[in-house]
Amino acid sequence: MQLQCPLPKMDFDVITLGHGSGGLLTHQLLESGVFDVLKNDLLDTQHDGAVFSLEGKMAFSTDSFVISPIFFPGGNIGSLAVHGTVNDLAMCGAIPKYLSLSFIIEEGLPMNDFWEILLSIKVACEEAGVQVITGDTKVVEKGKGDKIFINTTGIGTVPQNANISTKNIKKGDKIIISNSIAAHGIAIMSLREGLSFESEIESDSRALNGIVKTLIERFGEDIHLLRDATRGGLASVLNEIAQFTALGIEISQAKIPLEEQVAGACEILGLDPLYVANEGVFVAFVAPEIADKCVDLLQTQAGSQAAAIVGEVVEAHPKKVVLTSGIGGRRVVSLLPGEQLPRIC
Repeated sequence: MQLQCPLPKMDFDVITLGHGSGGLLTHQLLESGVFDVLKNDLLDTQHDGAVFSLEGKMAFSTDSFVISPIFFPGGNIGSLAVHGTVNDLAMCGAIPKYLSLSFIIEEGLPMNDFWEILLSIKVACEEAGVQVITGDTKVVEKGKGDKIFINTTGIGTVPQNANISTKNIKKGDKIIISNSIAAHGIAIMSLREGLSFESEIESDSRALNGIVKTLIERFGEDIHLLRDATRGGLASVLNEIAQFTALGIEISQAKIPLEEQVAGACEILGLDPLYVANEGVFVAFVAPEIADKCVDLLQTQAGSQAAAIVGEVVEAHPKKVVLTSGIGGRRVVSLLPGEQLPRIC
């Protein structure tokens, strides 16, 4: 869903330093833009903070977004910022409720671009069922930023039947991928490199809280751990968990869902899809007796139709991830020593 609203009457076509001064232009930008588009009872107080009540166990997360380019197939930096923090809360087993939203804008950003980003934030919040209730806007001189950076902080409630922790992982746990991997990173890199394909590769950026809520309502504490496979991709997530638990992880290349066009783009770009960033894919470590049922349930949900069991936790080769290739060979999948895809989120 994309919200279409005309840009309100503004005195400038681009963001100026005056929009960050706290004066008339700041007031115009916030009143006609942020407060009007994202309006809700808590934000309408226009205070520097928000006062609210939540009951029970809570989850809290913050993230910053510096992606380049700021518009990409399947989304933009605004929707990505909402999805990123909503998903971090969902990976805690939480139901996201509220977000803070802070902009650092480079002088000269077209007002139309800012408006489109703002509208995408509104749509992403509505789809995820969260509200922006406080935030901040700063403007830096031309050349001191890169169009726009966004920080979001989120808070949510954790249901009683959710117990998501690395400490829960046991030998025999099955590893599930929620959907096809590498689409986000390849969408960004294809745009940067000017590559075109028969059909456009789109980012998988989406909110995962609805899918996770469904899983936890059905399977509760048998969902041992959830992680979204963002920077560093699937390989990095699995390595981090193997290191923390001192257990081994085995995965099968043939079982990892990967769209043919994305695989082809990875080959052209010389990238291993296991390390490519995702923004709408999570890894679940679950009790073996529910693994098949988890996959069956995921495959009925939008955004996880390609869900699959891709491996399991073992006692052999502790702290290592071992992949069995499509032809039966085995290799250790290690952490990358550097950054494969900079500015990807």
